[in-house]
Amino acid sequence: MKNYKWASLGCGVIANLLAQALEKRGTKLYSIANRTHSKAVEFAIKYGIEKVYDKIDDVFQDPEVDIIYISTPHNKHIEFIRKALKAKKHCFCEKSVTLNTAELEEAMSLAKENGVVFGEAMSLYHMPLYQELDKVIASGKLGKLQLINVSFGSYKEYDMTNRFFSRELAGGAMLDIGVYALAFVRYFMSSAPEIFASNVVLSPTGVDERATITLKNSQDELASVSLSLHCKQPKRGTVCFDSGFIEIYDYNRGQRAEITYTEDGHKEIVEAGISDDFLVYETIDMEKAVAGDSNVLHLDYSYDVMKIMTNLRKSWNVGYPEECR
Repeated sequence: MKNYKWASLGCGVIANLLAQALEKRGTKLYSIANRTHSKAVEFAIKYGIEKVYDKIDDVFQDPEVDIIYISTPHNKHIEFIRKALKAKKHCFCEKSVTLNTAELEEAMSLAKENGVVFGEAMSLYHMPLYQELDKVIASGKLGKLQLINVSFGSYKEYDMTNRFFSRELAGGAMLDIGVYALAFVRYFMSSAPEIFASNVVLSPTGVDERATITLKNSQDELASVSLSLHCKQPKRGTVCFDSGFIEIYDYNRGQRAEITYTEDGHKEIVEAGISDDFLVYETIDMEKAVAGDSNVLHLDYSYDVMKIMTNLRKSWNVGYPEECR
């Protein structure tokens, strides 16, 4: 495979993990762009990056750059996605990939118009564990999918100036952690689900703090989702079939699943991949997509998830300033 040159737009936690993932693969992040130039310089020294841009927009004009990884706050994603795609750069963007369906549709159209690859860096879609579970499900021994239960809860300091509760920074449980839970649901469901019912508790700033969601698709497969930014929950997903069920803890970067067969109760353990290497798998798949493999990014799943999140927030009257302009 070609040695692609990656640029990071942003130098926060994810950018650090990106640089480390590329080092694990025996290469280096090529360049770094950031609004605060001094932070970009520090980041470049830390990882031995050869190029730092004087201005953040310079990354889009660099002919050496193949792929731009965007890890800015959610509400800034579409601004930089537009610039990257119009500059004919392949673009990989941190979840949630955009604020809403309209932005994602625009990004998908721009990628097509400019002949470049665009994808969401959703770790779950790239973990080897899920590919192994696909084989078990495809064998037919579990039978038909019936029900999915999935939870994700974090305890965040109840500070309304924190980004998790800030409308100005597109805060709320949905875009931060709900995207993982819904991606889990969509990965296993036979087709895109529709919202059947939901309940929400809003924070004092007006963003979604806690929510329960019930989903159903045309095959009558059901899913229940529980989210919270103000109480800890296990990151647990259970996928129930006619003849057994799959349990995965820390499913967003899962490396181990336990299957219980209902007829006799015997268990099967499936293990694949390493949780900490999630960005290794993501970058490998992005490069495969750039090289022509259209089956590894699951942008169709990202679209289905974004549609659910957008419709939920509309029903809850939760909007962000960018959406009200």
